[in-house]
Amino acid sequence: MRLGVLKEPDAERRVSIVPNSVKKLLNLGFEVIVERTAGALAHHDDSEYEEAGAMLSDHSSAISADIVVSISMPDVTSMDDGQMLACIVDPFRHPRRVKDAVDAGITLFSMDMIPRRLSRAQTMDVNSSQDNLAGYKAVLLGAAHMPRGIPMMTTSAGTVRPAKFVVMGSGVAGLQAISTAKRLGAIVYASDVRKSAAEQIESVGGRFIEVEGMDDFEDESGYAKPLTPEFIQKVNDTVCEVARDADVMITTARIFGRPAPITVPASAVSTFKPGSVIVDMNADVGGNCELTRPGEVMTTNNGVTIIGITNLPGELSATASMLYSNNMTNFLTTLVRDDSLVLDQGDDVLVGAPEGDELHVPGMGGVLLCSGGEIHPKQSRLAEVVN
Repeated sequence: MRLGVLKEPDAERRVSIVPNSVKKLLNLGFEVIVERTAGALAHHDDSEYEEAGAMLSDHSSAISADIVVSISMPDVTSMDDGQMLACIVDPFRHPRRVKDAVDAGITLFSMDMIPRRLSRAQTMDVNSSQDNLAGYKAVLLGAAHMPRGIPMMTTSAGTVRPAKFVVMGSGVAGLQAISTAKRLGAIVYASDVRKSAAEQIESVGGRFIEVEGMDDFEDESGYAKPLTPEFIQKVNDTVCEVARDADVMITTARIFGRPAPITVPASAVSTFKPGSVIVDMNADVGGNCELTRPGEVMTTNNGVTIIGITNLPGELSATASMLYSNNMTNFLTTLVRDDSLVLDQGDDVLVGAPEGDELHVPGMGGVLLCSGGEIHPKQSRLAEVVN
């Protein structure tokens, strides 16, 4: 079995497999082929891969392997019928990618569709591992751009009050942002549309922003239920009001397969204090702040800095690559049977929850998108988008 590790586009600093994972892959029976300089931006030299037992090659050799792994999806027109590809596809926002794979006869695994509800899939969950780092980095960026210190300080020259952070959303990224800001000494307020999130927020040191009329808007899988536009607006207005005197606001609202919802309108930003910072964690999908410029750091007329970096995990390329590599290696382990690559159609990681299981995230039928020139039957919603 040949495994090809691709070099990512220049904008992506991470690498899908790090040298420390090579030995485990070799033990699984893989011949690991790494495109030259694939790990350079993640601070892994080619020599590290060679010492670990991998073979260095050019792009054409790496992408012709039996199974190809990457972070971003490569151009599949250079791949052949019957090959496998595992990467982040974001299929509902980029259906053309799936269509290209179908046309090429490739078996395509979308690592961002790991079913989190399965306990054994948690070690493969690239969304959680990368979101966790993104939440951490968002706080550091906010701290770096704010014009004052964060912790309370008592000095002979006077007392410095602690900074105020507001975190909008308390999923994986939000909880990490809350705990990181708290460790730096900030007072942290945080929101979520799920009332049950209050306990999680408080457990990492945050103060829950409760909205009048809030109920337990959470389904059995732990995800937020659909809400009325009126209530969503009420939540956003309440949080923006709390953030008017904040030093840093971090937004985390993301909807699977869709552009990011606007949770911080321009009208709210105009009321924020000069010197405050908004870190928009969803600039890559349009941004939660109406004024966010993806890929840029800008300052408004009233002195609010808005950070729109589109790849926060990539800012921590070494750590992010290590975690992604562990996720990928754990996933690849499930495909190997007797030194062969096997697609087990009964594996919920690959094909999703059994039919009728409402615990599964809507629209996500497992990581296996297509094989044999056809979209997998469990991906019926995806087929509608692609076709």
